[in-house]
Amino acid sequence: MNSDLPVFGVCGWSGSGKTTLIEELVRRLVARQLKVAVAKHDAHGFDVDRAGKDSDRFFRAGADALLGGPDETFCRQHHGDRLPLRELATRYDLVFVEGHKSLPLPRKVWLGDNCPPEAAPVTRILRADEDRVAIALQMVDDWLRHLATATPVYAGVLFGGASERMGQPKHLLPTGAATWIERTTATLQPHVKRVALLGHGEVPAGLRDQPLLPDVTDREGPVAGMLAAMRWQPLATWLFVACDLPQLSDEAVRWLLNQRAPGVWATLPRLGGGVEPLLAHYDFRARWLLEECRGPSELARRPRVATPTPPEKLAAAWQNVNTPEELKAIA
Repeated sequence: MNSDLPVFGVCGWSGSGKTTLIEELVRRLVARQLKVAVAKHDAHGFDVDRAGKDSDRFFRAGADALLGGPDETFCRQHHGDRLPLRELATRYDLVFVEGHKSLPLPRKVWLGDNCPPEAAPVTRILRADEDRVAIALQMVDDWLRHLATATPVYAGVLFGGASERMGQPKHLLPTGAATWIERTTATLQPHVKRVALLGHGEVPAGLRDQPLLPDVTDREGPVAGMLAAMRWQPLATWLFVACDLPQLSDEAVRWLLNQRAPGVWATLPRLGGGVEPLLAHYDFRARWLLEECRGPSELARRPRVATPTPPEKLAAAWQNVNTPEELKAIA
């Protein structure tokens, strides 16, 4: 299990209080607007549907059964003994695992005085005479704050638009001894693990060692490049940046990265009455939001997407340039 994934195990013998602890932790975390899942393992198997019902008949015939109601959905899958933890962890702020004591997890507590060897390693043993809720909640809070900034950060520079109003490819415009796309890449590199170029067109010789990802074929516009990046590195935090931001600064990048926090899946800065999605932060969970959108600005209406206003002294970093006149104005 990837140590950067938010999966927290609660183990103990039958009757030790696992369900009670998880129930209270879930209630408190959901009240903070976090999205939480619980994966329960039962060594004796379980029965969640009445024999003879349509969905049970479909499942026993070999199909995965999905049930939908007015405010809920249930999925019953044939996974054998495998819990789909990695998949769940890319869609939730936190996943609790109840039971499955031998499964190695990034964080795991044991309820009781003595932890059996098969459950090791555990992060902490919680005795019955301790305030288990307070201790476990503090563990979760500290860990989620750590994960919010510990996830590897990549940057994607989008280029290759028509640039009709500028009259030439914007990413190749000179700024000093470099082109716009080279300056943008150089500004981002100290803050990220890798910079990927997203789009099509001529790439300056100095950037030909950078990953060049073509747009996905099932989408259009900026989302096509953004999804190409997120499908390439699905467990990374991404900064997506347009190539036509000649006033991009280190200070603006640092401010943007400082907006990362538990429960924030994307940060789209708000300037001039709208949001700016192409000098913005996208947690790996935001991929599932983008998969459902036509344009990245639509995310501003979704839960777990922050839209803070940058300090006025940094606002110029988000000013894109589309015409020779606009370029002359900022020169």
